[in-house]
Amino acid sequence: MATHPSTAEFLLDQLAATGAASVRRMFGEYCVYLAGKPVALLCDNQLFLKPTEAGQRLIGQAVEGAPFPGARPHWRITADQWEDATWLCQLVQVTAHALPEPKPKPQPKAKPKKKAQPKA
Repeated sequence: MATHPSTAEFLLDQLAATGAASVRRMFGEYCVYLAGKPVALLCDNQLFLKPTEAGQRLIGQAVEGAPFPGARPHWRITADQWEDATWLCQLVQVTAHALPEPKPKPQPKAKPKKKAQPKA
């Protein structure tokens, strides 16, 4: 079951105080970003946060889950936890701060310029 767009909109509304939250549709689901850094996945209308020590201190007893088969374990943030926007923003912010910067995307190699052909 794919995540409904209204779920992504609600999540963004809850994270509005961060000032930098966004989502990008990927394979029928969503990746959640904070200031361009991927911090969570939104799959099957559930939020799966990347685990960090800083996030662990805020969550306490975390519930692990996989956003999709074969994925690394993430922390499943339950729907009732989404209601506390202040806590959710703080959790996403400390998680983003604890994660490494994304690797830069490789730039495509420039095509060599063709030499001008001499006119005959």
